[in-house]
Amino acid sequence: MYQEDLKYTKTHEWVKMYKNHIARVGVTDHAQSRFGKVLFVELPEVDGEHEQFDSFVVIEAEGMLSEVYAPVSGKIIELNEELDEDPTLINHDPYGDGWLVELEIAHLDELDNLMDYEQYQHFLAEGGDDD
Repeated sequence: MYQEDLKYTKTHEWVKMYKNHIARVGVTDHAQSRFGKVLFVELPEVDGEHEQFDSFVVIEAEGMLSEVYAPVSGKIIELNEELDEDPTLINHDPYGDGWLVELEIAHLDELDNLMDYEQYQHFLAEGGDDD
């Protein structure tokens, strides 16, 4: 997966669009490096519906809990169950094997609220915080 093909949030999530309104979601390399070693991931339930930018995943890392926010509104259709066995997949491959969920996007126009690769790189260069 090429990072240039993704959309990004200011809270360091990525989303990859597939056909039929299906998207895969994960956290960026920048986010996982701030977490440190990931110890546990609390994923949402399949068929759960979430609004754009609502908290929907919790990642427990060494000494901290971090909320992950839905980059777009939609219904969860698949979970990365490999994270139950090895949550450090997020550390080792955040754009590949470390993905979190797949969802069916409710509103495609919400993708316009996200950054493309170049915008995200600029955001990181400016400090990378949504403050």
